Amino acid sequence: MFIVDSSGWIEYFTSGPRAAAYQKHLRNPRQIITPAIILYEVYKKIKREISEEAALEAVSAMKQTKVLPITESISLLAADLSIKHALPMADAIVYASALETESTVITSDAHFKGLEKAVLL
Repeated sequence: MFIVDSSGWIEYFTSGPRAAAYQKHLRNPRQIITPAIILYEVYKKIKREISEEAALEAVSAMKQTKVLPITESISLLAADLSIKHALPMADAIVYASALETESTVITSDAHFKGLEKAVLL
């Protein structure tokens, strides 16, 4: 199982330069866990930069994956990880979600550089 970070979904939905690299990770939605915060980030960015319709289509596609709520245990682990690795809140929640579900984060976000269970594209 793995988590495609917001940066990957945005690249994919906007046909960015790394879209093809992410596309191969998006072939089997049943293997993808999507923390709820990623829905927020992707919806917001695509709505702001493209349209609400495009944002809703993106969320619809992402809902084919296993959407993971932000639980109490993820929240507390995320706070600890944020302190330990100087991660912004959303990245800490994504990383905590990966650790709790024993998943790997696929991302282009430099905040994940050097973290175990994170693969930078």
